[in-house]
Amino acid sequence: MKKIISILCSLGLIGCYTATSGFEIDNSDKNFVVGCKSAYLMDSISGECIYKQNECERMPIASMCKVMTLTLVLDAVDNGKLSLDEMVIVSDNASGMGGSQVFLASGCKYSVDQLIKSIVVCSANDSCVALSETVAGSEDSFVASMNKKAVELGCNDTLFANCTGLPKPTQYSCAKDVAIMFRNLLNYENYFNYSKVWLEDFVHPDNRVTSMTNTNKLLKKYKLCDGGKTGFTNEAGFCFTATAKKDNLRLISAVLGADSSNHRFNSTVNMFNYGFANYKNKIILDKDVPLNNEFAVSGGKKQSFEVYPEKNCYVFTKNGVEPEISYNVISNSVKAPIIKGQNVGVIEIYKDGILYETVNAVSAEDVKKAGFGDNFKNISGNWAI
Repeated sequence: MKKIISILCSLGLIGCYTATSGFEIDNSDKNFVVGCKSAYLMDSISGECIYKQNECERMPIASMCKVMTLTLVLDAVDNGKLSLDEMVIVSDNASGMGGSQVFLASGCKYSVDQLIKSIVVCSANDSCVALSETVAGSEDSFVASMNKKAVELGCNDTLFANCTGLPKPTQYSCAKDVAIMFRNLLNYENYFNYSKVWLEDFVHPDNRVTSMTNTNKLLKKYKLCDGGKTGFTNEAGFCFTATAKKDNLRLISAVLGADSSNHRFNSTVNMFNYGFANYKNKIILDKDVPLNNEFAVSGGKKQSFEVYPEKNCYVFTKNGVEPEISYNVISNSVKAPIIKGQNVGVIEIYKDGILYETVNAVSAEDVKKAGFGDNFKNISGNWAI
């Protein structure tokens, strides 16, 4: 039988969530985003919108479509379909890509790690196609998977026609969808192994060297920024999606259709500064602090044990706003033996009475199965004298 314990807590205690809070979006400052057709700013953990401007308008996004290309490649790495040290043989098709590239040689072998880094750092079109062919057999099949993933993420104003972002009919997205896709990309820890590289040489099998410089200029100009993806074509204008972190607050931004490179970077900084000045993520459930209640266990050397939330949980809120946070602790029917870290239930977290997220409750300790002597002791301890 499941046991449910309801707990009401103040903002200063504990909590976490992923749904929207219903904040009123403040777009009153028209100097916020300059020279850009659309923009979007969100909190990374909850996905809540902080700022928006023409956020669902469909338009070309140029190389920012590589956010989805990287997502599928890193997913293949996580799932074991690819390994970072696996060697990829470059096709004539991949080596013949125009635009930004690292000049891969047809028929030569490059590691998956090398190719991913070249995409993140210098937006290499040839590396995109080489990896797309490796993952899906062809770029067309890979693009079909890109569109399928976009649907799964709820990106309703996005359609991909290639994996590079080079101009092609019927290819578009919007600022909101780009931010959603980039938020998802950040779930892959490997991404940050590449995103902070500023300058590095790409060494070819024939000992040629291509110098790579990161297209994300905020890495040097804005110390809180640790990742991003630029894009530019004459049709799309200057585009940029980025992330920055201060304390527990990580923000994600997207700007599309900027009329200059400076405007895309300056507008992004303006959004980040606004977000960090006006919003916060406060930890309300600490994965290293046990809950105030213990779970019962049957057949163990002890009758109850402490539990932790599986991860840190945060409440995202505007400064000066104090939402009501509560949670239900739901325990499974738990029998010994129990291993420390084992999933033993769930914690349902509510913000202002609305379910925000469900996080696993895990055991804080081992509980060994009771032996005959333990059972006799427990029984005899209940005898009346």
